[in-house]
Amino acid sequence: MSKKIIVAGLGHGGIAAAALLADAGYDVTVYEKAEKGTLGYDWTDIFAPGALKIAKIPMPDEDKYEYKEDMTFVAPNGTSKLRQHVPEAELEIKMERKDIYDLLITNAVDKGVKIIYECEVLKPIMLGNRVAGIRTSKGDFFADLIIDACGMNSPIRRNLPSSLMIQKEITRRQKVTIYRAFYNKASDVEVEDKFKVLLRPEGAESVAWVASEEEHTDLLIGRFEDFDMAEVERFAEWLRPDNPRLGTEIVRGGQFVEIPVRHPLSVMVADGYAAIGDSAFMTVPLIGSGIANSLKAARILAETVINDKTQGFGVEALWKYQVLFYKHLGTGLAPLECVKNLMFRFTPEDVNYCFDSGLLNDYNITMTANFGSFYDLIDFFDVNDLLNKAKQACSDIEFFKKMIGAGNKISLVSAACLAIPRRWDRKLVEVWAKGYDKFF
Repeated sequence: MSKKIIVAGLGHGGIAAAALLADAGYDVTVYEKAEKGTLGYDWTDIFAPGALKIAKIPMPDEDKYEYKEDMTFVAPNGTSKLRQHVPEAELEIKMERKDIYDLLITNAVDKGVKIIYECEVLKPIMLGNRVAGIRTSKGDFFADLIIDACGMNSPIRRNLPSSLMIQKEITRRQKVTIYRAFYNKASDVEVEDKFKVLLRPEGAESVAWVASEEEHTDLLIGRFEDFDMAEVERFAEWLRPDNPRLGTEIVRGGQFVEIPVRHPLSVMVADGYAAIGDSAFMTVPLIGSGIANSLKAARILAETVINDKTQGFGVEALWKYQVLFYKHLGTGLAPLECVKNLMFRFTPEDVNYCFDSGLLNDYNITMTANFGSFYDLIDFFDVNDLLNKAKQACSDIEFFKKMIGAGNKISLVSAACLAIPRRWDRKLVEVWAKGYDKFF
């Protein structure tokens, strides 16, 4: 097959799509700015293993992963707690980030994918309204299709012409700054809650976790604002009285990264172009997890490309990828940004109220352990439970108003997702995209 495909960046979805397409006979090359063997942060990551099967990627060797521990969620008051009780069959797996990349890259190379390392992607090369190639630090490269897996700040997406209707930038509220490090173990004291998630600690618009493991303590801090090491050290010191195993020496990690926590792109395709993974904002808006969604999207994109009868990879054919993505994933992801925004409207006292009043309980927290869509959330509530919770919410009028407002927004966003045009028509898509984006 003579059709050439370029994957810009070694994002998880991009390399998974590359493997599927190379296996189908396409000439696929990945261009990545990092050095070979250096991909992946120096920490572990958690995802649903079923996504590997969907992307036709083998399970890793058993010594490369373990199952995630149940989490304990702590309210802002520091005393109210809810605990997960996830059945063994539904547990996510935890792997070293580097091992995840090794698995995906080995699978791709075995399928015939070529990878060019130390080659920074700088911008797209346009022929009219068609994305025809990429400009890189090693020269210009052309292909019949460009798959954008460069991430949240993709230099391809951000340099596309406005006529393509693809959003270039995101707001500060749509990305979270994460600091994560593994600290030395300061004590052998037994810990009741080994994996604690702190909601709105110190009343700030933030989340943190403290996971006590055998050899170290895993600390993560997430905020919707920039912060520095001085703030990390101050916050870690604030945590230590209640977390005696949290040492003062960083033994691994110690990096700041930004993660998108927003709705997927309203337009993610153009002539000769398709975005995937963080380039298209496919993370779960509430938690920032995106590996599983990216792997699932890779299968959808690869099958769309293979099924393009013209093999011209125009926007009309690639739009089917976006429609299917919204059908299977996007319609469940977008409403979760409304839930995230509701969290912004909640005061710390509101969150405490959710814990102490029974609006949230262990069962509700357990159901969030492996969710990837809004529908995964509501599937676990029965009618009587919803009615009881509504009665409790009514006892606090301001709280109830916030809930009603969020419920209306969720309904409208869900309806907008379902109304995505099934076929490409520029005028219809433009109207739909503007209507969809206005909710956020």
